[in-house]
Amino acid sequence: MHEVKVKGILSSQNGMNIYRGCTHGCIYCDSRSRCYQINHDFEDIEVKMNAHELLEDALRRKRRKCMIGTGAMCDPYIHLEEKLGNTRKCIELIRDYGFGLSIHTKSARILNHLDILKKINEKTKCVVQMTLTTYDEDLCKIIEPNVSTTKERFEVLKIMRDNGIPTVVWLSPILPFINDTQENISGILGYCVEAKVHGIICFSMGLTLREGNREYFYKKLDEHFPGMKAKYIAKYGNSYEVISNDNEKLMNLAKKVCESNNILFGVEKCFDYLHKFEEKNEYEQLIFPGL
Repeated sequence: MHEVKVKGILSSQNGMNIYRGCTHGCIYCDSRSRCYQINHDFEDIEVKMNAHELLEDALRRKRRKCMIGTGAMCDPYIHLEEKLGNTRKCIELIRDYGFGLSIHTKSARILNHLDILKKINEKTKCVVQMTLTTYDEDLCKIIEPNVSTTKERFEVLKIMRDNGIPTVVWLSPILPFINDTQENISGILGYCVEAKVHGIICFSMGLTLREGNREYFYKKLDEHFPGMKAKYIAKYGNSYEVISNDNEKLMNLAKKVCESNNILFGVEKCFDYLHKFEEKNEYEQLIFPGL
């Protein structure tokens, strides 16, 4: 890790990355793409040492309350968070200043902050976003080697459900020829139904590859799936979008399951929900705590 002081923390859309880089090792990670200009080894985490001071200043200056997002690019619950606690400091500020929170992770470490998430959700809205890609646990450990397994993330979703905290699942990315099967998608959707997730985000059954993450992805295909890189190159070349042959069938399956279980399905609908600030009145806080 290395520490830096930065000039700002919130984007124009009220999102933030507390860390830059990641140690989860997911083979498909888009954040490795060169366009994001992470000019250091991806596993050498850049720690924004003044993140919480900048965030407090930004929250104090805002005229209207809103949802604050984190985790869109770099997971706020990487291994270093247990030692540094920077994510905790930031979400404590969001709680103290009465803002909403939309937080995205693949790690069960988020349970260490359940107390804060519940407090935020009592006054406004706290949404936990969780990525699920691979129902098979053995395959999950290859594709996402250093992060909580799918079953562990499923347990997080159920705990959030039991504490009245809404969840949104990212069913993405799905890797052609590897986990783009009806069995895999059905298994993940079953978890979502049982956990009573509020919404599912899925742009398509596929992934994106561009300079930076493509090279890493192909390197890992050579390590774990011999011959697969050649199959990708033959079908997709240097395409940015890499879509499964069964995209339409699998998307229809996801849509049908969501419609049957009152789960939001559709990128726009889910994003609207994630960005909508909702403040609970005193009656709701007293009669329905945590909801």
